Amino acid sequence: MTMELNIDFFNIVNENIAEKGRVLISEPFLSDNYFRRAIVYLTEHNEEGTLGFVLNKPLELNASEIIDDFPESDLSISVGGPVSNDTVHYIHTLGERIPESVLVSDGIYWGGDFDTIKNMIAEGGIKPYELRFFLGYSGWSSDQLAGELKESAWLVGKISPRMVMQGVEAEFWSNTLARYNNKYRAWANFPEDPGLN
Repeated sequence: MTMELNIDFFNIVNENIAEKGRVLISEPFLSDNYFRRAIVYLTEHNEEGTLGFVLNKPLELNASEIIDDFPESDLSISVGGPVSNDTVHYIHTLGERIPESVLVSDGIYWGGDFDTIKNMIAEGGIKPYELRFFLGYSGWSSDQLAGELKESAWLVGKISPRMVMQGVEAEFWSNTLARYNNKYRAWANFPEDPGLN
């Protein structure tokens, strides 16, 4: 006798609401180059739209190799998303030490006076885990993200500030999903190419 189980391991129930300070975790089958197995940290979410940065797509370069007139440093840079990928953006945990910074959530700030950042780096006053650079950003119009959530393209979650600032390793997507105590844990082990399994 066989019994059919009514379980859909790949259907997200979006009970969580997208808001700044949360992350979007892509579903396993999302094939877009920027968002395949991506985790996107949201720095802005309002009626006009949503903006964030892909956390786990590091470049094989450091910031001083890409940014003009930038002090030598070991600070890395990641691909932030497909929008305006000729622009540099940054998040940090330096707070009011960087004028004009905007608090996102949990001690993580977005932007601020770039000259102050450059001076602090030149003086050795910033540690790598306090500042992250991104090339480009991820953006959605007001209805676009809602539509993608309805289509189960993303799981909305929350991760620690430490993970936001340091989550760049190749296994970051699967390790983050493995922390869930529900059906999303199955996503973590799903092969990138199911045909090869």
